[in-house]
Amino acid sequence: MTSRSLAAGLALVAGAAAAVLAPAGTAQAAPPGTKDVTAVLFEWRFASVAKACTDSLGPAGYGYVQVSPPQEHIQGPQWWTSYQPVSYKIAGRLGDRTAFKNMIDTCHAAGVKVVADTVINHMSAGSGVGTGGSSYTKYNYPGLYSSWDMDDCTAQITNYQDKANVQNCELVGLADLDTGEAYVRTKIAGYMNDLLSLGVDGFRVDAAKHMPAADLAAIKAKLTNPNAYWKQEAIYAAGEAVSPSEYLGNGDVQEFRYARDLKRVFNSEKLAYLKNYGEGWGYMSSGQSAVFVDNHDTERGGDTLNYKDGANYTLASVFMLAWPYGSPDVHSGYEWTDTEAGPPNGGTVNACYTGGWKCQHAWREISSMVAFRNTARGQAVTNWWDNGNNAIAFGRGSKAYVAVNHEASALTRTFQTSLPAGGYCDVQSGTPVTVNSAGQFTRTLAANTAVALHAGARSCGGSSLGVNATTVSGENFYVTGSRTEPGNRNAGHALKLDPSGHPVRKTGVALPAGTSFAYTYVRKNANGNVTWESGANGTATVGADGKVTLNDTWRP
Repeated sequence: MTSRSLAAGLALVAGAAAAVLAPAGTAQAAPPGTKDVTAVLFEWRFASVAKACTDSLGPAGYGYVQVSPPQEHIQGPQWWTSYQPVSYKIAGRLGDRTAFKNMIDTCHAAGVKVVADTVINHMSAGSGVGTGGSSYTKYNYPGLYSSWDMDDCTAQITNYQDKANVQNCELVGLADLDTGEAYVRTKIAGYMNDLLSLGVDGFRVDAAKHMPAADLAAIKAKLTNPNAYWKQEAIYAAGEAVSPSEYLGNGDVQEFRYARDLKRVFNSEKLAYLKNYGEGWGYMSSGQSAVFVDNHDTERGGDTLNYKDGANYTLASVFMLAWPYGSPDVHSGYEWTDTEAGPPNGGTVNACYTGGWKCQHAWREISSMVAFRNTARGQAVTNWWDNGNNAIAFGRGSKAYVAVNHEASALTRTFQTSLPAGGYCDVQSGTPVTVNSAGQFTRTLAANTAVALHAGARSCGGSSLGVNATTVSGENFYVTGSRTEPGNRNAGHALKLDPSGHPVRKTGVALPAGTSFAYTYVRKNANGNVTWESGANGTATVGADGKVTLNDTWRP
């Protein structure tokens, strides 16, 4: 079996493996508590995850962080080596047991729970020495499993219309564990209980589709915390013998149709069609579905949007976090051209937007919507509006309101909300908005932008960065600087300046008191071409009150 064929199978091609989170005890259709958004930090080292929990995930309001498999696996630079375990020691490339425990404690201190990606359907292919020093051959993992613990079918899966073939044969040549065997169930539960003892709050169980739901339920029953959160990936495909709904009794199931259909709608259909998105489209019930715009498999396989899709990807993420269906995962990975490539710098993230790390979880348009979702929790959709095409708006009761303009030109409109009158901060741009006594506000949305208001952001506060600049039609101005908040000197992640006060353009941004930073302004034309302003970077220091105001003039 070549590495490329292994990767192709592990990527979610039609009918292939699925990744999963399985719940214990009473099924949890969404993560418990008031914060149901998970940041999936794909192939981040545990030390980098810990820092992200403190610096960005906790402050943004993420409820969970999902980490890549911690167990010992085969050696190799490709990402998929993490999904070929050779033992249940915490000794993968992303960090050892101590680093894993330190990460959990740090994330908990930041108010973020931890989900571990857990590979229990299979072991490795081939033979060698694992990342933790364990010797192995296929079907023989000393001290853990032998050939007696594998399913009898030692051929690859060939027929997804045959349940026994899907669940008893080998996924892309990987040694398939007999999860119907008591000994195997006990060993798997022992590994998961070890993770629980270190403080893990839940599991993503990889390739759940390839294990009978009853086997997963039996493993779950052996856990020391039967209420730990489980999220199961079981990929829907019409006409297949295994249905995702079979796994609902165990907990969350990922609704792949959600992500696939978002790609189609944002790429080639009309956002107006999203008015009844969810059960109205034939999906599983909201309370039992986990949703995403992309994950590590689908972004490479092409069946969903990914970071290369620009505004389509960003606005789909805004919609997902605003819309009350399922519990969302925000994928945060790295740039790739080779779909098999492993993480840059061995998984160490020194800074977002550098060294190939995309950090989607920290993009302002996405991270700002996490608090929006937390604030709107439990509120039904109200005040739906659409233009019959690609501009939509809707409220979440009296708690929140969002408008998305996916048209090719600007949209100026007076929007009707159910928000109480008063001042709000548009969390997409960091600029103030006033809602009148009738619940209305007027706003101009540039092409492919959104406005989002919620009761938890009644004023923008923080710092104000702005420049006086004259433009021609189609031009916009941005600011970027030496910190993550204004985009880390990366034009692709710079903060857009609100043009409503033309020629003065401003944006708000929260920066820690006492912080010194460098910054510069960027102009982008209608074709996306970038011009950096001339001269040296500006510098500023945030005051003790957490504020600094910049009123600069564009230097052509």
